[in-house]
Amino acid sequence: MFLGTYTPKLDDKGRLILPAKFRDDLAEGLVVTRTQERALAIYTKAAFEELMVPVASAPTTVKQVRDYQRMLAAGASFEEPDKQGRITIPPVLRRYAGLDRDVVVIGAGTRAEIWDEAAWAEYSEASEAGFADLDEEFMSPL
Repeated sequence: MFLGTYTPKLDDKGRLILPAKFRDDLAEGLVVTRTQERALAIYTKAAFEELMVPVASAPTTVKQVRDYQRMLAAGASFEEPDKQGRITIPPVLRRYAGLDRDVVVIGAGTRAEIWDEAAWAEYSEASEAGFADLDEEFMSPL
């Protein structure tokens, strides 16, 4: 499970040092891909394959399904951390998420996410009130 908030820097080659607490789970390789809100998602290879099962079996006769399949799979990149725990974020994904040097890596349960630092601050600020409301809705006993 991926938890916490971290602020590594991207180097000039587009490499990111993974948070130390995530490295064991991602040591065998990972998939980085687009996610909503112009952020990137990091999945273990197994979690990404599991995510793709319903995506791949959805009816391709529906335009929204085809769009989602394309955006998710076309933006996906298999990466293996180096000995320093770094991965390279491909240029197309850096452009998609607006990543320059200052980034935030957050744990989001079954995945980690990579955000531009300013975009994360804006998203967090805008989402705080809704988070409090949803907490009551999701955590109330049935």
